[in-house]
Amino acid sequence: MSGAPTRDNAVMALRPMRWWDIDAVAAIDATVFGATAWSAAAFWSELAGVPDSRHYVTAIHDDTVIGYAGVAFGPDDADVQTIAVAPDYQRTGLGRQLLTSLIDIAGGRRAAQLFLEVRHDNEPAIGLYRSAGFEQISVRKSYYAPGIDAVIMRRRLTSVVATHD
Repeated sequence: MSGAPTRDNAVMALRPMRWWDIDAVAAIDATVFGATAWSAAAFWSELAGVPDSRHYVTAIHDDTVIGYAGVAFGPDDADVQTIAVAPDYQRTGLGRQLLTSLIDIAGGRRAAQLFLEVRHDNEPAIGLYRSAGFEQISVRKSYYAPGIDAVIMRRRLTSVVATHD
């Protein structure tokens, strides 16, 4: 047995991302996203915004970073900045755990909506986001590269209650 999680035991330790996680996170990002991967410098820049405008979380299994996710906060809304799971741990429920942690933190920060962009051809991710309550609201043509569109999705986090005088 490899010790890798299964769908039945996919609970990993989630903790805030720290500077010492950046090399491992950047390596996962390069593996998962290839040419559109973030640099280590980009992750350093994102961590500089924690906790005022950013929140990043890492997933740990056997003292190894196996996934990460981040969210940025605006005055009223939040945006998923990135989310990725190391290939050996994909399809274990870890992506859902990471997404749920972002939804929870955005809701806790009273964001009305949570937005994200996903490659139009990333059907597993789109399926995950739909199952988590996200809806497609737009498409950005050639967002990632020429001919590679982004699907813009949104999940409402709070409902606005109208009051009548």
